[in-house]
Amino acid sequence: MPRLKATIFVQALIRRAQVAGAQAFLVRRGAEDAGAVFLKINRLDGRVMILSPALGAMTGEESAPRVWTRPLGDASDETKASDYLARQIKFDPDIWIVEIEDREGRAFVDEKIV
Repeated sequence: MPRLKATIFVQALIRRAQVAGAQAFLVRRGAEDAGAVFLKINRLDGRVMILSPALGAMTGEESAPRVWTRPLGDASDETKASDYLARQIKFDPDIWIVEIEDREGRAFVDEKIV
């Protein structure tokens, strides 16, 4: 089954978070079709978690399932998260960044987080 375009995935993710009572918004728009999507989960207490697509999911292969990693661990601070995302933008200027503000730290994705 073909992978959803990044723009559709991002729109659905933002809507899903908002329906569940969280705030979600687009921080950075990437390539419409295949830009990698990064999530910034802000718990609103100084703790932030970044979810990054796993290397296999970034290849764009239709058969590769989407998998998320926590490159900074379960909790980081705003500065470390911003620095990490800035490095990713330098590496790949086509990335998308979605920030979810949720005190429970929910990511609103069905895919596996490793």
